Amino acid sequence: MEVPNDNQTRVTEFLLAAISPVWQSQVALFAIFLLVYATTLIGNILIILTVGSDPRLRTPMYFLLGNLSFLDLCYSTITAPKMLVDFLATKRSISFNGCMTQLFFLHFVGGTEMFLLTVMAYDRYVAICKPLRYPSIMNRTLCRWLVAASWTGGFIHSTVQTVLTMRLPFCGPNEVDNFFCDVPPIIKLACTDIYIIELLMVSNSGLISASCFILLVMSYATILVKIRSAEGRRKALNVCASHLMVVSLFFGPCIFIYARPFSTFSVDKLVSLLYIVITPMLNPLIYTLRNKEVKSAMAKLTGKERTSARKLSM
Repeated sequence: MEVPNDNQTRVTEFLLAAISPVWQSQVALFAIFLLVYATTLIGNILIILTVGSDPRLRTPMYFLLGNLSFLDLCYSTITAPKMLVDFLATKRSISFNGCMTQLFFLHFVGGTEMFLLTVMAYDRYVAICKPLRYPSIMNRTLCRWLVAASWTGGFIHSTVQTVLTMRLPFCGPNEVDNFFCDVPPIIKLACTDIYIIELLMVSNSGLISASCFILLVMSYATILVKIRSAEGRRKALNVCASHLMVVSLFFGPCIFIYARPFSTFSVDKLVSLLYIVITPMLNPLIYTLRNKEVKSAMAKLTGKERTSARKLSM
């Protein structure tokens, strides 16, 4: 690997791309993204509070759902506040250390969510295909270990990506072709040959996203094969439909971005926005609109809050 010589200046900050060069458009986008981020916060916090407060939802499925909402909350917060500030800024810059920190947590939370979605698919497989053994298999201890394993896997994945990126020499240019710090656009700015590093990173991210996606598809295919009756398959699809939508929204863009060489396409930035900003907002809506138990528990929770507010105001 080449190292910059003494006459080269190491990059201390990166300049992020603008979604639109027109100021009026930036202001309008600020309002839209602020609404999306607020919806993401409210929706995911509401699910976390609902799952934690209602005894009827203290099951493995809802325990995993609460963790997914927490991850979505973190995932959007890693990038959204900085993007909102940049909409109204004349200089969209981020320090080198700030960029590496954002990159680390982006892959930490994103990798954890991939593993957790795979665990959720396994939970649905056991619930549908082995209903009598479900309580003994998906017990509280196993659920906690699976969630801990998901966080550990995400941490290891992110550490590898971040260390490989930080070891590269950056001596200019410093203009990132994206709205936030991510591996593909950042390593392209390194003043050295990145072919080997690129292969390692694609193997890492691509292997994780593709493997988890294959396991998910196999899990749902097994469910449909094992259920013989048409009515049973219809019910199984109804139960798993929300999870399938979440998987498609999350894994599709991730595989497109990370499971190929880091060549640049014009749609890359828009695809990145899909899984960074839009998906964390849609997850709580998808689960809530398709789940009667969650809707009932949320209505109960918000009803209690309104009652408490009335009492305090008296």
